[in-house]
Amino acid sequence: MARDLYETLGVQKTADEDAIRKAFRKLAAKYHPDRNPGKDAEAKFKEVNRAHEVLSDKDKRALYDEFGDASLSQGFDPQRARTMRDFSRGGGGRGGSASFQDVFGGGAGDFGDLFGDLFAGRNGGRPGRPRKAPDMEAEVTVDFVSAIKGTTVELSRPSGDPVQVRIPPGVSDGGRLRIAGEGARIPNAQPGDLLLTVRVGPHPYFRREGDDLHLDLPITVVEAYEGAKVRVPTPEGEVQLKVPPRTQSGQLSRLRGRGVAKKGKPQGDLYVRFLIRIPETDDPAVVRAMEELRQHLQDPRAGIRF
Repeated sequence: MARDLYETLGVQKTADEDAIRKAFRKLAAKYHPDRNPGKDAEAKFKEVNRAHEVLSDKDKRALYDEFGDASLSQGFDPQRARTMRDFSRGGGGRGGSASFQDVFGGGAGDFGDLFGDLFAGRNGGRPGRPRKAPDMEAEVTVDFVSAIKGTTVELSRPSGDPVQVRIPPGVSDGGRLRIAGEGARIPNAQPGDLLLTVRVGPHPYFRREGDDLHLDLPITVVEAYEGAKVRVPTPEGEVQLKVPPRTQSGQLSRLRGRGVAKKGKPQGDLYVRFLIRIPETDDPAVVRAMEELRQHLQDPRAGIRF
């Protein structure tokens, strides 16, 4: 059985959105592969991402609270699940019980049985054209990096047979894909298509706006004052970025063509926002340096008015 999502984030089931967000950020930073190379940390990072993707979404969290792990299955139909649950509680069906497998077509029949009756005696479309089985809809969640670089996921048909689906590079949250011939199947008809909705998990450091990426990059006081060259991760590898001398916190720098790449479209940009990180130590040498610096500072808020 999969680990409880609330347990994964270390929060109570009554936790509010703010508590869930704080817990995710702490764990995502702790297990991020850039800081903790290795398969164990990567697996933990994906587990934390998956838990946050569900619990931070009001609707998905409600379904998870109601149905548990079953709500996370591909093609889950909550209305049908409730029907099956009520059917089971009512004592009907085979021996008075029903399984969540029935919700996904693994119970009393398959989609051939279900749609065969609907199409029986019909020509399935225009005269002379082969009829086609209905399309099916499903949803899949991928992590932020996989959505940008592209990936392959394995889904299960109602029959239990696996199907490999290629997620193209650059897909956005809510993006829709049509996979020909992987939908419902009925006798004497062409298979329907699979209409796949892609959900993208968050990243602990990057965020996406269209095809552009945004990153808040910490720099030291010395780097901000003197200028420096700093390491910046991008989807295509690390690059060196110049920090201009006298850089102010919040100042932006753009890396052209380092954003999201999608087939047939210009590649987006990466916007880096510099955030000055001050020392957190109480070392006497640092305290003396700050006292010396104080002699050269002016009030930065002097001209602010409402």
